[in-house]
Amino acid sequence: MSLSTLHEQLRALRLGHFSQALQQQQAQIATYSDMSFEERLSLLATHELLCRDNTKVQKLSRQAKLRIDARASHIDYRANRGLRKDKIAALLSGQYLHHNQNIILTGATGCGKTYLACALATQACDQHHSVRYYRLGELLDELNIGRADGSYRQQLSALAKRKLLILDDWGMEALTARQANDLLDVMEMRYQQSSTIIASQIPTSEWYKLIPSPTIADALLGKVRTSP
Repeated sequence: MSLSTLHEQLRALRLGHFSQALQQQQAQIATYSDMSFEERLSLLATHELLCRDNTKVQKLSRQAKLRIDARASHIDYRANRGLRKDKIAALLSGQYLHHNQNIILTGATGCGKTYLACALATQACDQHHSVRYYRLGELLDELNIGRADGSYRQQLSALAKRKLLILDDWGMEALTARQANDLLDVMEMRYQQSSTIIASQIPTSEWYKLIPSPTIADALLGKVRTSP
């Protein structure tokens, strides 16, 4: 079999990165001459896996539509931020995602809530979890459009499939009855199936005042605060 045929077969099997790495080995025979066949094959397989992993992470990151390109290594731990490295490290491990737990981040404007939420989201993408970021007002607008054009249920289904949902700027405005019901639908679809990070300037003790119906407020905030 000719090498060109072999590379065509590898690409047909969707092993394009494997093929590229093999071409590199062929072009640098002296570099690999002391390796056994198994060692060279292992290098090729490892290269294919690493490239696939990078491609998957890049796709998840694009789909997340994060507001900020935030990284765990750049989190600001200065004392006035009130962040504990041990707690952040526990969150970065991703265990909260495996347990379908929610996270609530509160604090004044500029304290780093959005950055921390996006850093956790980036880490989740690196761990191969599906993520979606929304400013709360943006999500509510999309759901309102979905009710009008008949895609509301499909929207809920899509949101339910995201392992991590980030709702930023929670509580910037009081919710209407319709908005509160829509948000309750979202949280009920995700309850005990996935995780949600909520970032808000408003203390949680004030959240009830933002929801017109006490019954809906109890149900919605119960879903937000309760984790398995």
